[in-house]
Amino acid sequence: MAGPGAAAGSAAIPAGSASQPERAAAAAMSSVASYESLVHAVSGALGSVTAMTVFFPLDTARLRLQVDEKRKSKTTPAVLLEIIKEEGLLAPYRGWFPVISSLCCSNFVYFYTFNSLKALWVKGQHSTTGKDLVLGVVAGVANVLLTTPLWVVNTRLKLQGAKFRNEDIVPTNYKGIIDAFHQIIRDEGVLALWNGTFPSLLLVFNPAIQFMFYEGFKRKLLKRQVELTSLDVFVIGAIAKAVATTLTYPLQTVQSILRFGRHRLNPENRTLGSLKNVFYLLRERVRRFGLMGLYKGLEAKLLQTVLTAALMILVYEKLTAATFTVMGLKHSRRH
Repeated sequence: MAGPGAAAGSAAIPAGSASQPERAAAAAMSSVASYESLVHAVSGALGSVTAMTVFFPLDTARLRLQVDEKRKSKTTPAVLLEIIKEEGLLAPYRGWFPVISSLCCSNFVYFYTFNSLKALWVKGQHSTTGKDLVLGVVAGVANVLLTTPLWVVNTRLKLQGAKFRNEDIVPTNYKGIIDAFHQIIRDEGVLALWNGTFPSLLLVFNPAIQFMFYEGFKRKLLKRQVELTSLDVFVIGAIAKAVATTLTYPLQTVQSILRFGRHRLNPENRTLGSLKNVFYLLRERVRRFGLMGLYKGLEAKLLQTVLTAALMILVYEKLTAATFTVMGLKHSRRH
């Protein structure tokens, strides 16, 4: 008896009869839906979850410094001590689950998009700095549009119950992720879930710049040595993220304020996330705190994001290499 493969073979279109566009489309789909892209996406998601969990208190301090402008403490240790003293020992980990959930989804989308498009465009050849930047921007845009609602909710949950110095902040009372989505849609409209989308779209240059520098450093080192050590990966990951964060930090501050969305500011224009609001918040920040007000919390952000990004990339690289080794697949060197 002929097996199922025989019937399938008799019905299949001979390879020679498929048109070139059809073959190209099939190859494109194969690149996008490849096992390799999935490995990169899962490794990136797990790497980010591991790194963020380790350095989560630093992110809590950074967010308080960005959103609560009237807080007198300026340094990360001082802010963390204040939070623990006033709100309890576990307060620096408030909002951990929604943040980790959002980060996991966000990095899965980013790494899957980045590596799928890279497989499609580079096609086994060496990539270039320009291509890495373009791929990073496209992956970033897809990530922002798909995951911003998760980040809006987790920003609010993370700051819920915080003791603010700024009376302009309206407190929230959400029972969890689902309730937060429900209340935001009910009270502010569904578009409020995309608060901060505009600065977030501008901020796609942050991971794009980060991976452009990282991939560039990586290519240079791999010309001189067979493979990168853990220290190599950690250091170039940290340097790449430090450059990207410093260049884009003012917009990150605006993004945090818009995502939080609880300031009694700019009442005449409630279309949060618009270009007008971005410029308004930047002007207000400079007017009230001077030019350096745009960089309030940068120390905490650099400390948190550089260490987190470096550890994330290290875990990502090791997981990816280990998975390909275990599965007996060749680790793609599209770098």
